[in-house]
Amino acid sequence: MAVIARMLLRRVLILVPVLLGVILFVFVVMRFSDSKPEYAFFQGANPTPEQIHQFQVENGLLDPLPLRYVRFVGDLLHGNMGTSVLTKAPVLDSVTTALPLTMQLTFLGLGIAVVLSLVFGVTAAIFRDRWPDQVIRLVSLVGVAAPAFWLALLMIQYLAVGRGLFPTGGYINPADSFTGWLRSMTLPAVSLSLPVAAQLTRIVRTSVVEELDRDYVRTAIGNGLPPLVVVGRNVLRNALINPLTVLGLRIGYLLGGAVVIEQIYSLPGMGQLMINAVRDGDPAVVQGVVLTIAVGFMVVNLAVDVLYLLVNPRLRSAA
Repeated sequence: MAVIARMLLRRVLILVPVLLGVILFVFVVMRFSDSKPEYAFFQGANPTPEQIHQFQVENGLLDPLPLRYVRFVGDLLHGNMGTSVLTKAPVLDSVTTALPLTMQLTFLGLGIAVVLSLVFGVTAAIFRDRWPDQVIRLVSLVGVAAPAFWLALLMIQYLAVGRGLFPTGGYINPADSFTGWLRSMTLPAVSLSLPVAAQLTRIVRTSVVEELDRDYVRTAIGNGLPPLVVVGRNVLRNALINPLTVLGLRIGYLLGGAVVIEQIYSLPGMGQLMINAVRDGDPAVVQGVVLTIAVGFMVVNLAVDVLYLLVNPRLRSAA
């Protein structure tokens, strides 16, 4: 545990400058974008130059960029992401309202991707170069090439509109109806997870095949241990080290892909919040959503690093 604690402390210290860099990047990009809060504030009206200037002075928009960046970081440290110029509501409130749905979608999709990749990846490795392996490799290749939004549209067309098995969109709170929540989240989570599952399947297959060719596996099976016991107890633990590394990066894909999927299925999550803010010219909300997703990606990768350390004893001894 002491080794894990030291590694975790080092990772956290590394994340601090990375986080400041992400904040700086988002801050600079938003300041040079076409989204101007002064114009969004007067949306639908014809403000005079004096009114625009007064708004800029009151909100510190004419201050030097370094000063505005320091003030912005200071506000973030106090839990203040700014205020929406359209709704006049704190951005943090909007983010905390939308974030749970995005997390539900992301981790439900992650769970589906992990289960599918383990089942099909291990199956393909066990039946290496036989017809189950060939079929799984072909399907996974198609899955890697298929974008999530295209799969989402196909599922809506054939499973929601065509057969009526699932709703075409919308969200039901699990507190109101767990069955309704599951039906409303199934198609979005599956369409989000399939490209990730396809990529992980190929990586799991390769890792398991390499592990099955090792001497200790042949020795264990030769000594009478059932192959399923050897695969489940030893092979999988060693073979999952490489897929874990890719999984951390793919979670970032899931978070980013949720932006598009939420829009397709009309889910009121972070993606829909950001797209609406971009459309309405509300830079504070866009800034808050992007920073939240970036921080979430960093936290998830930190958790994957810890998990990677737990399953790899050699790394623990090296640390």
